Amino acid sequence: MDSRPASGANFTVPNLITLARILLTPLFIIFLIQGRYHRALLVFLLAGVSDLADGLLARTMQQKSRLGAYLDPTADKILMSASFVTLSIYHQIPSWVTVIVISRDLTLALGVLIFRLADYPLVIRPSLAGKLTTTLQVSTVMLVLVGKILPVNPAAYVLFFWSTGIITAISGIHYVYGGLRQVSLSPGNGPGEGG
Repeated sequence: MDSRPASGANFTVPNLITLARILLTPLFIIFLIQGRYHRALLVFLLAGVSDLADGLLARTMQQKSRLGAYLDPTADKILMSASFVTLSIYHQIPSWVTVIVISRDLTLALGVLIFRLADYPLVIRPSLAGKLTTTLQVSTVMLVLVGKILPVNPAAYVLFFWSTGIITAISGIHYVYGGLRQVSLSPGNGPGEGG
């Protein structure tokens, strides 16, 4: 959900679906730990469908909310972070890729927190690199899960690992640059005014 919330209601159908997606994450991790990759893949696909469903319902049912605007991306980050960390621990994804993914998310979260505490107006616009990052991260987890069930060309792993790491880093740098640029252009940070 990247649009401004149009409704103040919090207990909406889309938000309940998002909460269900958060609850799916522990189940997904349990299946990974147990090596039940068929079930893990099924849960991951279900989480993906729920992500599409809550956004679609929020728009069609006019049930966008402030809570949903924060809850939806948080649910996505929880699932992806847990996926990369767990798969990295079990040596299914290189640790350096996971470090980049987690570092980017932590950096962006810290940046948002600093903006809030400093009372700076923050406008986050989804970038092409950001959307590509999400697509690659999801695709990488999918590839690893499918690779535990069906034969996959080893070159595909190398391609996705490197692409995910590089694009994730680029998108992180892009968002940091955008945040710094907003600070420099905000009132009170003109020439000779400090900061």
